[in-house]
Amino acid sequence: YVASIFWNLHRQRYTNWFTFLFLSLSIILLRNITQLENFMPQANSVVVLDFETTGLSPTLGDRAIEIGAVKLVDGEIVDSFQQLMNPGFRVSSFIENYTGITNNMLRSAPSCEEVMASFSEFIAGENLIAHNASFDKRFLDAELERINCGYSGEFACSLLVARRLIQDAPSHKLGELVRYKNIDNDGVFHRALADAQMTAKLWLLMVEGLENSGIVKPSFQLMQTVSKTAKGKVDLLLAKSRA
Repeated sequence: YVASIFWNLHRQRYTNWFTFLFLSLSIILLRNITQLENFMPQANSVVVLDFETTGLSPTLGDRAIEIGAVKLVDGEIVDSFQQLMNPGFRVSSFIENYTGITNNMLRSAPSCEEVMASFSEFIAGENLIAHNASFDKRFLDAELERINCGYSGEFACSLLVARRLIQDAPSHKLGELVRYKNIDNDGVFHRALADAQMTAKLWLLMVEGLENSGIVKPSFQLMQTVSKTAKGKVDLLLAKSRA
């Protein structure tokens, strides 16, 4: 009988110790998960950029003639970058009329190499956003390759995200989305900084929409995933993100 009492006490101590260990490990795990979420890049802390160029393809010899960008931190613009750049040759009259950037304006502008060296410092360590990002990424990569520079951030495309989160818009061109969502603007388009500013406003509007739907602190990775998800499956993806 005495032996039975001692055995029960021993087993109770063992059970309590095991429970304590389990709870301690659970707390540590939850704390690490929370810390990981806090360090996960947020969708509202990015660099939004836009290029104006001499044409559609750097592989065909086209060059950048203007770069504009805004840096967002926690949804607020904290810095901006804008600079014309001389591609080393005359631009066509079509590009002059389309962008409002003339050959006279470019004649006194610094070289692409000089501007892109400064811009590489501006985007260092930041994730990047552009409207129709594949276009801007091609020119960013090509211009930085010329000066043996790179960047560590990843791209997300506001155009692809808008096609999934604003499916009822009649068009997903930047200007049309700005008008459709009544985003404040000065009516200037096809200049790099103005387009970057409008893209930033559109991007933050979509991030805020996710927050209002119950997704706490949407991550940059979530926005990337949204951009690659079939339109019919976006609601399911967002529902899982709320869980």
